[in-house]
Amino acid sequence: MRTTTEKFETFKALHAGNRPFVMPNPWDAGTARLLAALGFEALATTSAGLAFALGTRDSAAALSRAEILENARSIVNATDLPVSADLENGFGDAPEDCAETIRLAADTGLVGGSIEDATGNPANPIYAFELAVERVRAAAAAKADRPFMLTARCENFLWGKPDLDDTIRRLQAFEAAGADVLYAPGLPDLKAIEKVCMSVGKPVNVLSGLKEPSFSVAELAECGVTRISTGGSLARAALGALKQAAEEIMTHGTFEYHRSALSGADAERLTSGG
Repeated sequence: MRTTTEKFETFKALHAGNRPFVMPNPWDAGTARLLAALGFEALATTSAGLAFALGTRDSAAALSRAEILENARSIVNATDLPVSADLENGFGDAPEDCAETIRLAADTGLVGGSIEDATGNPANPIYAFELAVERVRAAAAAKADRPFMLTARCENFLWGKPDLDDTIRRLQAFEAAGADVLYAPGLPDLKAIEKVCMSVGKPVNVLSGLKEPSFSVAELAECGVTRISTGGSLARAALGALKQAAEEIMTHGTFEYHRSALSGADAERLTSGG
């Protein structure tokens, strides 16, 4: 297995490449090994996928920092790939909470992680601008002497605030505060994605598989995107296949779903790393 520093150098190099790379989001060790076997070059955790597997809600209130980091550790240890983590809002409102989360994340062997500006409070879903920037600045300071890339997320478009100008303003401030990667999930179209990429000087991550419209890797490359993640969409795709198979049994009393299922041998090979 490569050292954390070696994984970090690989991760940095991917962000410096001349083409976007896709960083899919497994939710446990088995799915991490399957994705690694298929040739992906880096992985990210998904709080949504973990929540689905645990039968709880995807929120910092339902998933503790310890649970998130333990899941991340299992994914880190499952493969030789660099892994970045979905670290929610840093598990606290204060900048010091974000800093502590980054320190703990780095200690698990993660080489990256994201901090978002969503509060988790539906009545006041986005942190005030100044506090959001201070939270990123504290997170950046915490990773300064560690092999770790910080992604700063602006959540406006996921929380009913489709304000592209404010989103760009926040991403620019996050960049100035020390973020290595910038991320605004839920951008509505290629024009908005391109404008974000042109407005900042750091790599931009785009979330794919969230909803329509869906953009190809080639289309996102034309916009200047560096990194593409899948969030909880692969976990939802797996649950969709499970639901469809179960409905076939309940509705028709048949088991034709086996035709598109992996064989037992392939499932074991891909998820065990063998």
